[in-house]
Amino acid sequence: MTTRLTQELKRFLILFVYLWVLLGLFVLNQDLIERSAGNVFVFQGFAILNALILAKVMLAAEYVDVARWLQRLPVAATIAFEAVLCTALFMTVHVIERVLVGLFHGSTLAAGIPSFGGGGLAGTVIVGAIIFVSLLPFFTFKHVARAIGPDRLRAILFQRRNPTHPASE
Repeated sequence: MTTRLTQELKRFLILFVYLWVLLGLFVLNQDLIERSAGNVFVFQGFAILNALILAKVMLAAEYVDVARWLQRLPVAATIAFEAVLCTALFMTVHVIERVLVGLFHGSTLAAGIPSFGGGGLAGTVIVGAIIFVSLLPFFTFKHVARAIGPDRLRAILFQRRNPTHPASE
């Protein structure tokens, strides 16, 4: 029981850190945009809170195994599906978050709905593409680790290579 709890906590922390970095970069980008407009706004709290929530949701989605119907297809299809699903989830959570913050501050429901990438369909598609591409490495590493084993992946990525031994390349 303790080993499983430790493993789940490690998975959650890895997910959280990955998402915090990803979402934190979006906040920093927004900060640059706000500064260019003469505003000063940096708030990493939303990135941290969203990373915590989305990491838990991603773990729950993994247990539900929403991609199980893709098992007969190449792993690349599962990776792409999971990245698309999480992209949609992240964008939906962002809309809900902004609407709730707007309502909390007394705005109307419509005023709280955020615009992605400057607004319109093009901005939404661009932001969705950025999130999708940012999630691909995470899901790729997850599936590669399942295929070759997490210990082997860790060894490949973090152990020193022996340049005189051809098998280490």
